[in-house]
Amino acid sequence: MKKYILLSIALFLAFGSFVTAQDEEPQLNWPREIETEENAVITLYQPQLESFESNILVGRMAVSVKPENKDLIFGALWFSARLLTDLENRLAVLDDLEITQTHFPDVEKDKVDRFARMLEEEIMGWDLEMSLDRLLASLEVAEVYEGQSASLNNEPPEIFFRTSPAILVYIDGDPILMDTDESGIKYVANTPYFLVKDTKKGDFYLKGAKWWYTSKQAANAWELTTKVPGKIKKLAKKVIEEGGMDEDSVLMAMDEAPELIVSTVPAELISTDGEPIYAPIDGTTLLYVDNTENDIIMDINSQQYYILLAGRWYTSKTVQDGDWAFAQPKDLPDDFDDIPAESPMANVRNSIPGTEEANIAVLEQTIPQTATVDRSTATVEVSYDGDPEFKQIEGTSMAYAVNCDKSVLLIDSKYYCVDNGIWFEAIQAAGPWSVSTERPEGVENIPPENPVYNVKYVYIYDYTPEVVYVGYTPGYTCSYVYSGVVVYGTGYWYRPWYRHYYYPRHVTWGFGVHYNPWTGWGFSVGVGFGWHRPSYGWWGPMGYQHGYRTGYNHGYRRGYHHGYAAGARRGYAAGQHASNRNVYHNRSNGVRSSGLRRQTAQANVRGDRSGTANRQSQLQNRANASNRANLNRGQTAAKTRPSGKRNDVFTDRSGNVQRRDQSGNWQNRSNGQWQQQSRDRSRNTQQMNRDHRARQEGAQRQRSYNTNRSQSQFRSSGSRSMPAGGARGRVGGRRR
Repeated sequence: MKKYILLSIALFLAFGSFVTAQDEEPQLNWPREIETEENAVITLYQPQLESFESNILVGRMAVSVKPENKDLIFGALWFSARLLTDLENRLAVLDDLEITQTHFPDVEKDKVDRFARMLEEEIMGWDLEMSLDRLLASLEVAEVYEGQSASLNNEPPEIFFRTSPAILVYIDGDPILMDTDESGIKYVANTPYFLVKDTKKGDFYLKGAKWWYTSKQAANAWELTTKVPGKIKKLAKKVIEEGGMDEDSVLMAMDEAPELIVSTVPAELISTDGEPIYAPIDGTTLLYVDNTENDIIMDINSQQYYILLAGRWYTSKTVQDGDWAFAQPKDLPDDFDDIPAESPMANVRNSIPGTEEANIAVLEQTIPQTATVDRSTATVEVSYDGDPEFKQIEGTSMAYAVNCDKSVLLIDSKYYCVDNGIWFEAIQAAGPWSVSTERPEGVENIPPENPVYNVKYVYIYDYTPEVVYVGYTPGYTCSYVYSGVVVYGTGYWYRPWYRHYYYPRHVTWGFGVHYNPWTGWGFSVGVGFGWHRPSYGWWGPMGYQHGYRTGYNHGYRRGYHHGYAAGARRGYAAGQHASNRNVYHNRSNGVRSSGLRRQTAQANVRGDRSGTANRQSQLQNRANASNRANLNRGQTAAKTRPSGKRNDVFTDRSGNVQRRDQSGNWQNRSNGQWQQQSRDRSRNTQQMNRDHRARQEGAQRQRSYNTNRSQSQFRSSGSRSMPAGGARGRVGGRRR
């Protein structure tokens, strides 16, 4: 133990310097400035956002201009911009920024227009990059179209409870056996685990980490075995290596083989390391179970247990043999609101409506991941298991293909396919397919009971003759808003397709899906045993990924810190994240993911935002300036730099420039000087204080994300002898 502690200290000290170096990203800091050809320095302070709908941001910025050998001038500008995002790296870009109004109170009227033209010429060449966390904090005080809460199925799955090591293996219905390359061996297609049957002996075999299990029946009576036919071992080695799995990476995390629980109905597993050990949550009458990686809370007043699964709360009088029932978020005990942000259970605040964490999570559901699609090269291949078969979507005039590995819809005698966040269209079910420029009407009416429900969260924002601007919000990757919180999956069971091929559908239960604020939804450990890769369906458009390498780890780990840090580490410790993985990265032909630094540069004429047909004529006045800005963007970007000034200058909705001094008092900029704000502006002061808090909170969240990202990268590149989380042996309990 002493050696382990010394090793931990050494790693922490070495790690600390790494985190410090990565903690700040100067290219995302505010204010930003640029030096013009006339040697004037323009400084833009962090945007204050006013509204956000679709992918269009509207806001205002305080700005200062320092002409050479002249006094510093302050003003305000209002803008409209297309939002480009890279959710995976938590980056946002204000692209195609258009200045709609300016206000320079200390500039003579005949010079204001010249100032405005100068600003527009310079700023149009900028890709104003922001940390997504700063942007989200700013949106908290803006008008945001959040859409409606989804109508989901919140009935509980079958819930297993164990006090000793166990692993849940989910089979989506009765086992479906399909041929392998080895004669006499069939694999179970409707599970993502290595589960095969020796057809000669009639025995099933399942491989998990370094252990083998066998049974005469796929659904029960599994036992450990060391006697495995050689050709089954050979097949396992082949498919695990092809899937990118590394068995050595999971061996150190376990000392004993877990019990194997196989379920053919939607189910979840909660477990403790021995009998439950309870600890109080400070400031409340709540207890939490300490020796588990699940979220289990007991309300002393009602003597009810609450568990958190896929963002949903379920309650019961007992844990061991619980008759679990869904708990509406608004009906949670009052003490849930008082769980401290520094508590070991702080991560559950994301699932308590009205908390800051829950509000941010809901707001993040409105942010699209965006991309630019080349209309001449992007296409899709659609295959059917036999002739195309379509089934009507209940309550609509639309139909969807049931025997296809992709989401194909029949709408008004035209076929549409959504593949990796892009709409395609064709006049025949087999294609050929081209990129759509308009989303078909009626898609928003697809009910959650239908397996193609998630396509309603894929959008077309704009297009030109060359490209289409597209995006999707997290609903496409099965993350939804329900009653003030974010939950995973619709909760409905969708019948998979099977004839000659097996096509799975999205699932909610069976894989310990959990949320953290930085990476979205991540899987718990059992996925690390899998080898089967469905082409589409299990967990949304990404399909099953073989990067989840934790193996049996008794759940996921919270790491050493709490609050946001706890949530972030928790997701990474489970191997990889699910919902924030950029699906546009899955396509290499004709698709450019947005938001990545300097990748938004292009020499195409941008379309307008009105959706009208005569796009080029409407934009001709801006085309030359836009192309010039795009072509020179690399050179312009090199001239932009973080400013050494404090990020403490704001503008109110009337365009008055204000500064918050270190004592928290507001000063107005007037007649070239800062003057104390009068007392009759209380309502304006309240708004400015909200803007200031949002700016401070956004900066803190950006630092927290950078810290957690760096720490996660450090762990993922560490020695195999120390699993993610930093401890050897079977893991149980929370890290404090």
